[in-house]
Amino acid sequence: MRLGIIGLPQSGKATVFEALTQSVGGDGNRQESRIGTITVPDPRVDLLSDMYKPRKTIFTQVEYFLPGKADHGAAKKDQSIWTQVRDCDALIHTVRNFSGYGLTAPAPRDDVIAIDQELIISDLVVVEKRLERLALDERRGKKPSPEEIALLGRCKEALDREIPLRRFPDIVAAKLLRGFAFLSAKPMLILLNNDDEDDALPGADALPEGEECMVIRAKLEQELAQMSEEEAKEFLAEFNITASATDRVVRQSYELMGLISFFTVGEDEVRAWTIARDTDAVDAAEVIHSDIKKGFIRAEVLAYDDLMDAGSYAEARKKGTVRLEGKTYKVVDGDIINFRFNV
Repeated sequence: MRLGIIGLPQSGKATVFEALTQSVGGDGNRQESRIGTITVPDPRVDLLSDMYKPRKTIFTQVEYFLPGKADHGAAKKDQSIWTQVRDCDALIHTVRNFSGYGLTAPAPRDDVIAIDQELIISDLVVVEKRLERLALDERRGKKPSPEEIALLGRCKEALDREIPLRRFPDIVAAKLLRGFAFLSAKPMLILLNNDDEDDALPGADALPEGEECMVIRAKLEQELAQMSEEEAKEFLAEFNITASATDRVVRQSYELMGLISFFTVGEDEVRAWTIARDTDAVDAAEVIHSDIKKGFIRAEVLAYDDLMDAGSYAEARKKGTVRLEGKTYKVVDGDIINFRFNV
């Protein structure tokens, strides 16, 4: 999963990036993009590793991407900044909700709208160019896809009305449009960057409607990321932080994108895998290796909670909680799966 961090100037994007990736401050060169990869915290993987004592324990990972030339306000003239985040799976929009010397009063709703307008303009350029190309092909005797034209027409209508495409789940899910990687169609998490002493969301009238929002005190979290484990515990208690920004943002990102984890276990390896919710067992198998999907026979499934209740895989089998499932079984978060296949 790759998450792009965006926002207006002075919103604290770099501070958020450093808090989430537990990285030290950059060299100050805003022309350079920054990438940080973190391990997704999951206590279930830790417990499975303690149980199986494998040679390797592999957690899933998240990559945070902070584009270079981070003054997004210039994007209307220079679309290159949006090209950088087009291949991200989702966007984290950092919004200033703190005061400071020389700064205007925070206006979260206005800031979200301002960035959305840039995303919409960028997408509209892509849509109009594609429609022009299809019209040209038709004049040359080629027959364009009526479905693609209809979908692009709906996109143009929404964008002309300044509505981001993420508000239309059927458009986002359309396979014909996936190659366009529309920016306003990407899942977006609004991170309200608050003052150090403020851990509350602003009032409903100051928030954008229909958006997923959460608070981060980025400066505090940045300091926390540089501390030892013992110092961090005291810091968390002092500022009433129940979980680090990394934990909270990852959890919220998974929820926003409809992602879940399943596990494979054994003496060699305990590993977490990330898939979309409601994925069929045969497609989950492909995440591990295409050969497993090709030769899929059955999925041997045990729920994580059932394993913990039983105390061991053998005991779970005796209790009858280990079951065999076919290709169309919908994998559930926390499933422990052993795929049976033959190639």
